Amino acid sequence: QQEVVESGGGLVQTGGSLTLSCVVYGLAFDHYAMAWFRQAPGKEREGVAAIDGGGGTKYADSVTGRFTASRSNDKTMMTLEMNTLKPEDTAMYFCAAVLRIGGTWWMLLPQEYKFWGPGTQVTVSS
Repeated sequence: QQEVVESGGGLVQTGGSLTLSCVVYGLAFDHYAMAWFRQAPGKEREGVAAIDGGGGTKYADSVTGRFTASRSNDKTMMTLEMNTLKPEDTAMYFCAAVLRIGGTWWMLLPQEYKFWGPGTQVTVSS
């Protein structure tokens, strides 16, 4: 049975750091592109960071230089290291997976992903 589970969210002050983790079960992980999305109340879900099976990454402009995505195919795990957090980073963060290779234009589009976790809340206080 396929399952995606996030962890690591919490409350942090502006300028602080958090690391989110995503563990995947029941998928041939190294063949899957993985991504982090976030959704704040009243806003659409947006792509934050994505990483393909080979480790290639794509980031939203709003987090470039502050967030770093990485993966361990042996552990079927992806992480998102978030630094210099801002109040506008406050959202529910979701991990997603899709069996797809080639190109990068689609990697931050939520409609391209098939498997989703339930989310983990990140709150950045001002």
